[in-house]
Amino acid sequence: MGRNLQSGERLRPIDLARGHGLSTQAVRNYEEAGILPPAGRTPHGYRTYTPLHARALRAFLALVPGHGHAAAGSIMRAVNRGAVDEALRIVDESHAQLLDDRRTLQAVESALGDLAPPMAAEPDTAAEPDTAVPGTGGRFIGPLAGELGIRPATLRKWERAGLVSPRRDPVTGYRVYEEADVRDARLTHQLRRGGYLLEQIAPLIAQVRSAGGPEPLEAALHDWHGRLSARGRTMLTGAAELEAYLRARG
Repeated sequence: MGRNLQSGERLRPIDLARGHGLSTQAVRNYEEAGILPPAGRTPHGYRTYTPLHARALRAFLALVPGHGHAAAGSIMRAVNRGAVDEALRIVDESHAQLLDDRRTLQAVESALGDLAPPMAAEPDTAAEPDTAVPGTGGRFIGPLAGELGIRPATLRKWERAGLVSPRRDPVTGYRVYEEADVRDARLTHQLRRGGYLLEQIAPLIAQVRSAGGPEPLEAALHDWHGRLSARGRTMLTGAAELEAYLRARG
């Protein structure tokens, strides 16, 4: 099979490079990294490539936008050493990550769109009073826990994780949850109900805070949708080029 793969038109490194907008050094680097099959050599030691190498290079460059440089390189190296199943496993992992990213986006959108207080539960008021802060619109821990249907200990756990940041009343020392804290607590509650871990929620809460609330985050969510869709389409392009390369290899 090797003779068939390497037969046909001979291409110089500069031919391969120019055809893909690369430098000849980049082409040599890709060969040395195993992304391209080994090049042939002239009697004088110069590299010669074939249309198979050009197809391999097209496949790699098409895989990079959807899978990333490292994963695309691993896919090509696996194919070139005949480990096609391993290459397909790496492809599957990238698709699984994309699906997970889509689910995360869906959970964030659902949580942001459903920040209304749930049915109140019986609060645990042993540690702090169950009244709102007079004249401030803030809440003590008991009322907020009751609105969310959770225990105050859960809110204190979220505080330790950096998901809520209540201020302390200067007189009593009690926690006071202002409007932004209530928003963060509700968002955390919705994501926890969706099965997300605290460490997964923390960067999302940080993004809401940096955006100034959920409303300004709508543009970021729209952009997030666009990037996921673009990545999905580039994966389709990469898959087509990879399949073409696999067929060319026989």
